Amino acid sequence: MYGLIIILLPLILGYLLPLRNTTLLHAVARTLSALVYIILFFMGTSLAFLDNLSSNLLTIFHIALVSMMSILACSLLALWLLERRWPWHHQHKPQTLPSRLHMALESLKLCASVLAGFLLGLSQWDPLRHATTISEYALMLMLLLVGIQLRSSGMTLRQITLNRRGMVVAMVSLCSALFGGILAAFLLDLPIKTGLALASGFGWYSLSGILISESFGPVVGSAAFFNDLLRELITIIFIPLLITRQRSMTLGLSGATSMDFTLPILQRTGGIEIVPAAIVHGFIMSLLAPILIALFSA
Repeated sequence: MYGLIIILLPLILGYLLPLRNTTLLHAVARTLSALVYIILFFMGTSLAFLDNLSSNLLTIFHIALVSMMSILACSLLALWLLERRWPWHHQHKPQTLPSRLHMALESLKLCASVLAGFLLGLSQWDPLRHATTISEYALMLMLLLVGIQLRSSGMTLRQITLNRRGMVVAMVSLCSALFGGILAAFLLDLPIKTGLALASGFGWYSLSGILISESFGPVVGSAAFFNDLLRELITIIFIPLLITRQRSMTLGLSGATSMDFTLPILQRTGGIEIVPAAIVHGFIMSLLAPILIALFSA
């Protein structure tokens, strides 16, 4: 119950703050970016203090790979069936792509933050034992800022309901990912709630690992981080390959990042007409990710 409160309360409070000042919104974005690195650093530190470290690292990557493959397989199948049932016709010719290497490096910087915390934690420096407490306070501030950003996106209920494509793809992505999480739980012999929590990051790796660590500990939290990171890297590679024939699949694979991180590559390859659906899809997934993780972690 405590974990549910520290996730939902700051998120709701942030969403209730109608911030419109551009300078302040830029400051929120910069602070949010810094907090993500700080929290991931302390997540790495917590890992270093685990007993049986080598076996725990194997467990992390085993959970991450099985979860990623299960969730991705279910999502691909469901989104392929959606495209067959409701084709997304277009006439757009792809433009020059933004650097996928640059986008991948941005993701890998977050891995470096976890690694740096882990390496420092190996020193067993006594003040680092308070890493969990520090990260809890940083997490609450981060969720407050996430709520502010969601509110400042200007997305209204009317705009969401008017873009049927974005809503339908989001619902199919959501249901198929959760089904994949249940499958992963059976394959890994984990509680179903843990599998559902792992599936609820929707590619938002900088959030899922942090939230899940608070409830399930650094092993499952780190697995969630790498699960969503791998999904995001695969998405960056496959967007240009799939978007001409499988637009719904491409959008669905982008998950919560379709309104920010992967939006430029979606726009370049899919045209301006994909942008409204991408923003609606990303908004829904971004809003639901912390809520679902909190519910399944309670």
